[in-house]
Amino acid sequence: MGETDQLEVARAMRRAILGDAYVDGVTDDSTPIAAEFQDFLTSMAWGAWARGGALSVRDRSLLVLAMTAAMGRMDEFRLHLSATPRTGVTDEELDELLFQIAGYCGAPAGVSARRALKDIRAARKDA
Repeated sequence: MGETDQLEVARAMRRAILGDAYVDGVTDDSTPIAAEFQDFLTSMAWGAWARGGALSVRDRSLLVLAMTAAMGRMDEFRLHLSATPRTGVTDEELDELLFQIAGYCGAPAGVSARRALKDIRAARKDA
């Protein structure tokens, strides 16, 4: 598969997970460097999602959630929490993930993740 094909597969994966509304709202192609940067990020991050292999989309979703929580990247954590209905991660798995985050990343990370999860669930009920 050529570089252009890989980028298209990565773009498709990003849209499948995050949804058209999100991707269309954040895609910045106003300048050549902005578009190039967007392609770089999509290729790097979403190319990893699109690899196939032994990890399922659900597994990759759980890993991204754990890693973003561990790094304190709550904006990304929230974004990926919002995508869990499309990745196959259940609410019960998210509840258990909080314990893993708190146990391995510390109480502050666990508390922040719990707050984010509570907010996302409230938003789902309001939608």
